[in-house]
Amino acid sequence: MKYRKLGNSGLIVSAMGLGSMQFGRGMKMGNLDQAATSRLVRAALDRGVNLIDTADVYSRGESESLLGVALEGVRDQVVLATKVRLPMSDDDVNRSGAHRVNILRGIDESLRRLRTDHVDLYQLHGWDSNTPLEETLRAMDDVVRQGKARYIGLSNYLAWQAATALGIQRQHDLAPFITAQMYYSLVGRDIEHEWLSLAGYTGLGIVVWSPLAGGFLSGKYGRESAPRPGTRFAEAGQFVPFDRDKGDRVMDVVKQIAARHAVSPARVALAWTLSRPAITTVLVAARTPEHLEDNLAAVELELPPEDLRALNEVSDPGIQYPRWMVLQLDQAEDPRPRILDPAAFVHGGPWRDLRGGRSD
Repeated sequence: MKYRKLGNSGLIVSAMGLGSMQFGRGMKMGNLDQAATSRLVRAALDRGVNLIDTADVYSRGESESLLGVALEGVRDQVVLATKVRLPMSDDDVNRSGAHRVNILRGIDESLRRLRTDHVDLYQLHGWDSNTPLEETLRAMDDVVRQGKARYIGLSNYLAWQAATALGIQRQHDLAPFITAQMYYSLVGRDIEHEWLSLAGYTGLGIVVWSPLAGGFLSGKYGRESAPRPGTRFAEAGQFVPFDRDKGDRVMDVVKQIAARHAVSPARVALAWTLSRPAITTVLVAARTPEHLEDNLAAVELELPPEDLRALNEVSDPGIQYPRWMVLQLDQAEDPRPRILDPAAFVHGGPWRDLRGGRSD
C-alpha cells in the first residue's frame, strides 16, 4: 500500500480506501451481512488500508452498524469517515438536511452505530439549498470543538459552493473542510472542469467515490450482453450517468492496456485515477476479498506515459468555458510560464492555442 496526506491535514491515509455502500441490504449494492462485512474489513486492514468511509444513509444506518461491529478491537487502526445530510426517515422531514438539528443529532447517532466516541472525518453528503450555509458551517465547527470529529469534509458540492464555504470558515475561524469526496472515473471526468483546479489551489484533498463507475470499468459488461445476475449493474442499474457508446470505446482501450500488463481492466482504471492530480485517496467498494485484493493492487501498477496518453485521449471530456479561456490566457498568451517552467513546454505545452489550432 502507498500513503498520502489527507487533504489539508497532517493525517496520513492509504492511497486506496474501503467504501461501504455494499454493507447491508438497503442499497442493493452487495447485501453483505455481518460475517461478510467483517471479513472484508479485516482483508482491507491486512493489505494496509487504513481509511474506511461510510455514511448514515447507507442502508439507513445498517452499514454503520455492521462496520461498528467489524471494527471492534481495531478501531484505533482506522481513519474512520462518515457523512450526514441525506434523509434518514420517510416521515420526519427534519431528519434530512444540513441544518443544526440534523447535524448534531446525526453525529450522535452515527457514533452510537459505529461504537466509537469520535470519527476522524465527518462529511456533508451534499449541499443544502434550504439551510443557510453559515448555520451548516457553525454546526460542523461545533462537532469538531466537541471532539466528536477530528476533521470535516464535503461531498458533491459545486466548486463555487465549496469556495464560498472555505471563505466563510476562514473569515470566522471555523474548522475548515480538508477534503472533498467527489465522483471521478474514466467515464466521468466532470470535476476536471473546475474542481481539480480548486483543489490544487486550496489544498483540498479529493476523495474519489465510484472510480469504476458503478462497476462498469471492471469490464464485466459487454456492448450487447445484459449484466450478469449478481453484478452491481444487474442489482442497482447504471449507478452513475455516462454516455454508454463512449464508455464502450473507453473500455476497448482499457482492455487493451490490461492485456499488455496482464492485469484486470479494473486495475488499469483505478491506476489511472490514482495518477491524477489532487487525488488523496480512491475508495473501492468490493464485495469479496478477492475483488478487493485485485482493486488494491492498482497502487502498484505504474502506467507508462503512452498508456496514460491513450486513456486520456479516449476519455477526453473536452474543456468547457471559461476553463479553456483561463488556460489559453495563462499558458498560450502569457510568456511567464515558459520561463518559470520550461519543461512543461518541451512537447508544445500543456495547452493548445485554439485560435489557429497551433501549439505554443
